[in-house]
Amino acid sequence: MDRSGSEAESRSTEENPNILEFTVDEGDAKQRIDKYIRESLEEDVSRSQIQLWIEGGHVTVNGKIVKANYKLAADDEIAVHIPETSAVEIVPEDIPLDIYYEDSDVIVVNKPRGMVVHPAPGHASGTLVNALMHHCKDLSGINGELRPGIVHRIDKDTSGLLMAAKNDAAHSSLAGQLKEHSVTRKYFALVHGNVSHDQGTVDAPIGRDPLDRKMFTVTERGSKHAVTHFQVAERFGDYTLLELKLETGRTHQIRVHMKFIGHPLVGDPLYGRSKGMKMDGQALHAAVLGFIHPRSGEYLEFSAALPEDMEQLLLMLRGR
Repeated sequence: MDRSGSEAESRSTEENPNILEFTVDEGDAKQRIDKYIRESLEEDVSRSQIQLWIEGGHVTVNGKIVKANYKLAADDEIAVHIPETSAVEIVPEDIPLDIYYEDSDVIVVNKPRGMVVHPAPGHASGTLVNALMHHCKDLSGINGELRPGIVHRIDKDTSGLLMAAKNDAAHSSLAGQLKEHSVTRKYFALVHGNVSHDQGTVDAPIGRDPLDRKMFTVTERGSKHAVTHFQVAERFGDYTLLELKLETGRTHQIRVHMKFIGHPLVGDPLYGRSKGMKMDGQALHAAVLGFIHPRSGEYLEFSAALPEDMEQLLLMLRGR
């Protein structure tokens, strides 16, 4: 499981991605631990599964094993040791891939909106990983059995370009470039409202929303540095098409930053508006991806056109 910037975040993901550590704040005191963990996990894990983890001794509070009905106290330190998933078999599936580049080290694909990147509870099949395993003979193993080859992710309802690694050396190189913020990642987003500035930068830390732990928000507490650059591509009165460049890559970063400045994404089920234009998932597309090839050292850059549903929205707005 992947955690990103919050108090309810794994503080040891680099050493062991199967250990998640949480610090309880005052607002969550007296809550049952199983309910707290269920609401804190980004992935869809059932409460009964969490209770099994607790019963199996995989959850500790301040270093001690507790029961599922344990009531939390402020500043409790929770450690969740996710059991190994060796029994899980990821089945290769013959799912069409929109491949933009491929060699013996790297594959770049254009992910459609609605496709989950890697298997997780509730999404055991139909993912990009299932498709990659059918297409590729080898994928890197650094990210474990559930995420072979996966170097970075985009949300299920975001479309666009992703790179995957076919061996561990390529994976290490690409992951290093992401960590150094040297990978080019440009997005297009249709947002609510007329963005007044032609260009700008949102430099605001992101952490979990204390009111809804499945969401993220701009906060100083338990957060991570996050920077998004934007430029207006086209204006439509009540809507604006933006080109955005990520300097950092936090979970839901663009979605959170755009909501923060008062221009949430059209169709965003978590951070959007209930009124106005509708679409199935947020109007966000990873349009440009550039990186240094891990073997040749050559800089490669790829561009993917907007998906048809976003294009149709833009045509409607232009025809007003």
